[in-house]
Amino acid sequence: MCRYGTYSYKPHYACFSCKKTFKRRLLIDIDRDSYYHSKTERNPFKCPDCEDLMANMGLDFESPKKSDIKAWNHIKNLFESGITYHSCGCSGPGYIPKNKEKLMEFLNERKEEYVLHRRFWSNRIEPQNHSEINEDWHQNHQFLFKVPKELRTDPRINSKEAIAYWTDKIEELEAKIQALGS
Repeated sequence: MCRYGTYSYKPHYACFSCKKTFKRRLLIDIDRDSYYHSKTERNPFKCPDCEDLMANMGLDFESPKKSDIKAWNHIKNLFESGITYHSCGCSGPGYIPKNKEKLMEFLNERKEEYVLHRRFWSNRIEPQNHSEINEDWHQNHQFLFKVPKELRTDPRINSKEAIAYWTDKIEELEAKIQALGS
């Protein structure tokens, strides 16, 4: 959007303690001479009522009624599992599980995917020359592109670092699944 345009599409923040949501004004809405910068707009935001930190739920979030305790608990579980309503607004935020059972199912499916990735890296034979590296990228791109960019700075990817990455991701998901189950 142009420098002087208004940003009517504002991020929604939720306070799980008060069961309230607020649209956060952006800096450019306050000071027209400023530029939008995502880093400054992602600073923590405190609830104006209880002063707890609020959860950035994204642009497409619609809050449940304050009296709908079950829905608020589910939204909190989604947030704590890393699922929010961030998108550009065109395609929506992606799949959002509708209840705790669907959330558990979704997280278990994601865990299976992470285990598959870790298994790939555990069994991988490191390519030794340029042609093997090219062949590896051609055949295994679905695994190679899923590791963070920091691990992909070189055409070769260290399998031990990739295994550690997927192990950490699996452990994070297992903790979230266990927390939801209790």
